[in-house]
Parts: sequence; C-alpha cells; structure tokens
Amino acid sequence: MTTPALQLHDVACTFVSKDDPGQRYTAVQGVTLTVGAGEFVSVVGPTGCGKSTLLNVAAGLLQPSTGRVQVFGQPLAGINTRAGYMFQAESLMPWRTALANVMAGLEFRGSAPAEARAQADEWLRRVGLGGFGDRYPHQLSGGMRKRTSLAQTLALDPDIILMDEPFSALDIQTRQLMENEVLDLWAKKRKAVLFITHDLDEAIAMSDRVVIMSAGPAARLIGEFTIDIARPRDVAEVKMTPRFVELHAAIWAQLREEVLKGYAQQLKAA
Repeated sequence: MTTPALQLHDVACTFVSKDDPGQRYTAVQGVTLTVGAGEFVSVVGPTGCGKSTLLNVAAGLLQPSTGRVQVFGQPLAGINTRAGYMFQAESLMPWRTALANVMAGLEFRGSAPAEARAQADEWLRRVGLGGFGDRYPHQLSGGMRKRTSLAQTLALDPDIILMDEPFSALDIQTRQLMENEVLDLWAKKRKAVLFITHDLDEAIAMSDRVVIMSAGPAARLIGEFTIDIARPRDVAEVKMTPRFVELHAAIWAQLREEVLKGYAQQLKAA
C-alpha cells in the first residue's frame, strides 16, 4: 500500500486565553485525519471551529498539545518541508514584482538566480500571467494576486499542498476560474491537497473526500463523505448534476446543526 502523504493521529490543540492568562481552552480535540498521496481532501465546518488550526499543525507551524503528525510515514518535527502553504490572507511582498515574488521561495531554497527566474517565469505562464511578471501586487487585480500566490506555492513543487480558504475574497466568476485552474494543475501532478473552506459547494466540486468538523470549542471530526463524481470536473457544471445535489443534501444535513451552533456561539461572544 502507498504510504499516506499526511496523517494526523489523535491531535489536540490547547491555548492560553488572551483575555485571561489563567484560563486555557481547547480548539480541536481527538482529530485523526489521513490524506493519501495524490488525494484532494477538503475540511468544512463552522467559523472558528479550528480548521485553520489543523492546517497549521499539518504545516508544522503549530505543535499539537497532544497527538502526532506523520508526513509520508515519518514523524513531523518542525516545519513540514514537503508542503507548500497557500494562505487565505495576502502573502505577496508588496516591494517585489510578481516574478520576484514567485522567485523568492526558490531563491530561499538555494536555486541559482537564473534558474529561479526561469522556473518562476514558467509558473507565471502556467497560471495565465506570462505577461505580468514585472507588475507589483498593487498593480494586479485580486484574482491575479491569487494566481501569483498559486504560482509561488507550486513553483516549489511540494508533495503536499495546504490551502486555507484561498479564494474566499474573490468574486464568484473569478473564484470559479481559479478553482478550475487548481483542479487542472492538480490533475497533471496529483499532489496531495488539504483544502480548508467554508463553501460546501466548493468542497464537493473540487474534492475526492469532504471531512466535517463540529462547532468548537474542542472541535472534532464528525463526518466524512467520498465524492464519487467522475473527473475531470468543471466546478460550475458539476453543480447541476444529480449526484452533486444528493451529496450536498447529505453533507448539509450533518453540517447544518454545527453551523447553527457556531453562529449561536458567535452571537453570545459578541
């Protein structure tokens, strides 16, 4: 059997309260999750349930309070060097051009400047920005900045791609274009993907498997659905298929109560 790309075993994360240092709270608890090599897995759940916390654990940016993480069968110690991370927030350096931003990770990894420039230029072309390498982030649209971030991540050729709601700020048309581009690039190399999203439609349209998290605190995994829709997929067209509608209804039936719980918790906190 192929060794899974990423495994979280009984992971829990406990933090000290910012408002009261004497208090501690558990964000996620007892989470066991496996992402196979070449598998696209999405995690959905209410706002504040700890989805991004899990992604940070997978990236090695956060040490779990209990439990363990394995990357291709090996214990994760420190930063996950086999993973590329595409953040929800803007991650481009405003003082560097699009080309220089994509080159940055390659140069940090030790690539010669000429080699880094050639690879960065190729990846900008792959994401449809071949003529925009000399533009600075403020000269690019939101969708173009996301394409640059995607090129920045994929240029490093990571074995695992971690994505934290990367398209949530985009308009629906640009978002669908980006989703299809990611699927097209993923299909060509079949990297393992762990994708965090609030958008159930997006999760079903893109994934091999959708995992549901409960409302916090001490959020846990409460459901898992295999997305047995044929590939390749167009994210707009696939939503019209009967199987998509069936899966959406089944997943939402389990997710809805957790979303309502999370919303009630936010109102109480406010």
